[in-house]
Amino acid sequence: MVRLTNFFIRGVVYFGKRLYLCGAETEMDKMKKIALLIVVVLAVVSILHAQKQSGLYAVAFYNQENLFDTIHDAGKNDYDFLPDGTYQWNKTKYEHKLRNMAKVLLELGEDRLRGVGASIIGMSEVENSRVLDQLIALPDMRKRGFKYVHIEGPDKRGIDCALLYNPKFFKPTKSFLKPYAKERPSDRKFNTRGFLTVQGTLAGDPLTVIVCHWPSRGSESYYREWAARQVRSLVDSIQGADPNQRIIVMGDVNDDPDNASMSKYLRARRKMQDVGKNDFYNPWWDVLRTDGKGTVSYQGKWNHFDQIVLSQNLLDIRQKKDYSHLTLTGYHIFTRPYLLQPSGKYKDTPLRTISGGRWVDGYSDHLPIVTYLTKETK
Repeated sequence: MVRLTNFFIRGVVYFGKRLYLCGAETEMDKMKKIALLIVVVLAVVSILHAQKQSGLYAVAFYNQENLFDTIHDAGKNDYDFLPDGTYQWNKTKYEHKLRNMAKVLLELGEDRLRGVGASIIGMSEVENSRVLDQLIALPDMRKRGFKYVHIEGPDKRGIDCALLYNPKFFKPTKSFLKPYAKERPSDRKFNTRGFLTVQGTLAGDPLTVIVCHWPSRGSESYYREWAARQVRSLVDSIQGADPNQRIIVMGDVNDDPDNASMSKYLRARRKMQDVGKNDFYNPWWDVLRTDGKGTVSYQGKWNHFDQIVLSQNLLDIRQKKDYSHLTLTGYHIFTRPYLLQPSGKYKDTPLRTISGGRWVDGYSDHLPIVTYLTKETK
């Protein structure tokens, strides 16, 4: 781009000299021509640089907190979310839940991309493809053009991970569900979520997104650390096959950024300058430990269980501001007043769908997170 700009400038200057030397003119005429040529040069430079635009893309994650329909899925323990179940989960409640989720999903990324929103949104606690079909069929979701990737998993409750995406920006080419392998023979009945892996291109760059929902805090830390080791192995395999592959691991990992599962086994580093070739950068570490903010509140304390971590080739470690490839340029916890309890004991914590066994028509017990990637395009 610089060479092309210089070529045009030299051409205009050469033309200017010829124009300046030809003909008998007053000094005033020559000065006018020089002024005109300067305007032309500046216009050319402006046009050429206008061809180089910074494309901004939002990548988000949101735990849907029990996005269940009202129909029983064979072999799944979804009985609480049936019309005659504990929560008396009927059509009205389900339709409210869909609309509430759509409201948030459509706003993710809009802080910086008004009217565009997120290109990619990882999701957890989705029951099946049926709820996703009904979600993206809502008028505003359909207008945005969302599609999804979902593969039914073995979780005993029936909750899965999914990837929502805008096909204008993200082009999936391959997807698979890497099962959660059981290391201990005693865990043969431990059926939990696998690791949804979607490969494709975003802004023309190869990108792999791995969406996770690791075992809950009701299980010992071993199970989340074992999940991290499996995702690490999956990442190593992907990078071994294609060292240029850009990789994002996202999800509700049920651990904080400084817990061993993320920091030791997945190798998600706190400081960008500490990220090695096969490591990840975890921007949420400082968000929790320095800023004191999180996505889940329990007994008056914030945790940051929802995380998006990025491979080294998505970072501008040396601050060169070279955006010729997708590069992380921002991140935040997405929050709005409507997502939080307005008053009472749990004021300013996430407003859930069901609280104390009572339907309160809220959203989720988790707050969403958003990252922004920039790539210069011509």
